[in-house]
Amino acid sequence: MEERRLGPVVGLGTWNTFKGDLETARAVVEASVESGVRLFDTSPMYGQAERTLAAALGPRRGESIIATKIWTPDSAEARRQYADQLGWFGGRVELEQVHNLVAWKEYLSWLEAERDEGRIGRVGVTHYASSAFPELARALRTRRFDAVQVPYNPQERECERELLPLAAELGIPVLVMMPLGSGRLVARSRDSAALEPLRPFGVETWAQALLKWALSDERVDAVIPATKRPERVRENAVAGSPPWFGPDERRYVERLAA
Repeated sequence: MEERRLGPVVGLGTWNTFKGDLETARAVVEASVESGVRLFDTSPMYGQAERTLAAALGPRRGESIIATKIWTPDSAEARRQYADQLGWFGGRVELEQVHNLVAWKEYLSWLEAERDEGRIGRVGVTHYASSAFPELARALRTRRFDAVQVPYNPQERECERELLPLAAELGIPVLVMMPLGSGRLVARSRDSAALEPLRPFGVETWAQALLKWALSDERVDAVIPATKRPERVRENAVAGSPPWFGPDERRYVERLAA
């Protein structure tokens, strides 16, 4: 993640997916790598997802970008989480994020030192709740974070008010969590006729339309949908390739999602 931009790319989230299921994880990771997906987002909050992801990657760890997190108010536990991550992921994490702003002021100097030593590529910060966005903006304005992760989809656009412009101003990557609304937006698929105007952009599925909607915002670097199904990984990965939507296509997707 030493480059300013990540893509735009489709990554893979691990929230509520792997849960220690190595067989599923291996199938999903294999489909990901074969489809060109290299960014994997995980967290201690996600049960055994970190350990399972590391085992599933195996020798493919060198082909991947790991985005994980520190998630605890306890400083001793934070260091245990980090030590585990270094052990699982070969002594380095490309993006270490402060999960949901927990104790971010206390941990920032420590994580910066680890970055300076080369064990972390970038230091990031996340939050899922729009009520926390003012504090997230304050954290970014310290100019000490290298990336930010927020929810963004046609029904959750609060980050457009301040955070996306701020990230663009600061020149830091934006990772998008919940680009499919935690599955809510794809619970009812749109029919083939509704997607027809988007086919020139490589869109064949409603999920692809939603992912490309986010990636077509030039301030967005990556989307990280989660799935347990290898075929979904392959479909989702297609959304990471141009051409990108213009304003008209984005508005059309917004209408479909309304």
